Amino acid sequence: MGTGEEQVALYDAAGRVVGRASRSEMRERGLRHAATAVLLLSGDEQRIYVHRRTDTKDVYPGLHDCTSGGVVVAGEDPFDAARRELAEELGVRTEPEFLFREVFEQSTVRYHGFVFQARWDGPVVHQPEEVAEGWWMPVTELRERLEDPLWPFVPDGRQLTRRWLRERAARS
Repeated sequence: MGTGEEQVALYDAAGRVVGRASRSEMRERGLRHAATAVLLLSGDEQRIYVHRRTDTKDVYPGLHDCTSGGVVVAGEDPFDAARRELAEELGVRTEPEFLFREVFEQSTVRYHGFVFQARWDGPVVHQPEEVAEGWWMPVTELRERLEDPLWPFVPDGRQLTRRWLRERAARS
């Protein structure tokens, strides 16, 4: 590990912070960590921002996603991480609203997901290292596309967004 490599918070199965490791060690060893996921909605909540990840991403390159987010660094509060990631990836500076927490585990990707939503009608500016392209999609269309197993969508985003859609429908 290089001395300047970013340290991420490590979590136990119960969701407690239990240490730290470099990002590369966390990835190599499949260590449990925390990550944020922010769903960006239009002001009227009828559209959601969908994007395609760059082909150079270390996890799920080139796939579609409808959350911006990332790993919670050591010492960082998940709310601050959500706000930071939304600003970095999409250029959106607004206060996200916490929705729920959910565990995602698939192969060596294991994390406690802190899921937020934000409303925004302003410009979206992609971080070129993270986002290849993006667009607004009606929430109804996203629901249909998520049911298509052949649509190249990130597995964690699919799981978290399906829960968001179920809870949204239950509130209606």
